[in-house]
Amino acid sequence: MSVRRLAKIQPDSFAFSKETRAKCDWWIAKYPADRRQSAVIPILWLVQKQEGWCPEPALRAIAELLGMPYIRVLEVVTFYTMFMLEPVGSAALIQVCGTTPCMLRGSGDLMKVCKSKIGPKDTLSADGRFTWQEVECLGACVNAPMAQINDYYFEDLTAETMGQIIDDFAAGKRPEPGSYAGRHTSEPMGGALTLTDAALYDGSAAKPIKTLPNSEPAKVPA
Repeated sequence: MSVRRLAKIQPDSFAFSKETRAKCDWWIAKYPADRRQSAVIPILWLVQKQEGWCPEPALRAIAELLGMPYIRVLEVVTFYTMFMLEPVGSAALIQVCGTTPCMLRGSGDLMKVCKSKIGPKDTLSADGRFTWQEVECLGACVNAPMAQINDYYFEDLTAETMGQIIDDFAAGKRPEPGSYAGRHTSEPMGGALTLTDAALYDGSAAKPIKTLPNSEPAKVPA
């Protein structure tokens, strides 16, 4: 894993919003009082949802809230790549999968579109609205190539559909996540090929069960 460092330019301060603090308290209450540090990951995530990234003053606030050394919070936030250590685009954070299945299916073309429309990867766009990254496997190989944009998966992409998605975000729209090849979840292209008999789902193929297995008490020998 590559070294991850905090951004050089940091805000002067951080404050939990009322909503974020309430959610933090909810997570802390899930653990014994002497194990409140166990809430560090969900609270880091809540901070990222509030700020868009994890600024350094927020790490100190989390350490104080959980009663744990600052270095422990820093260790966690720099280990997990889901935590952003620099500001990211306010409209869209685009994470393009570059692992083998997606690469074989054309993720390189998606990255070219991102570079053309946004700029270099891992860099905030000039207008501050977009960031794109190349990431490792996101677990949707059957729908390759794909990208995670903000919190959602966009699958079966092409250079054309990726370009349109970026344009839609730029226009303030909310593109629909999911497959862009028209398939349902991870069905084969063209639709399901097995288990297509409607009788499997309407109950007509089911046979009545007179006695449930092991439903009678065991007989005790006399």
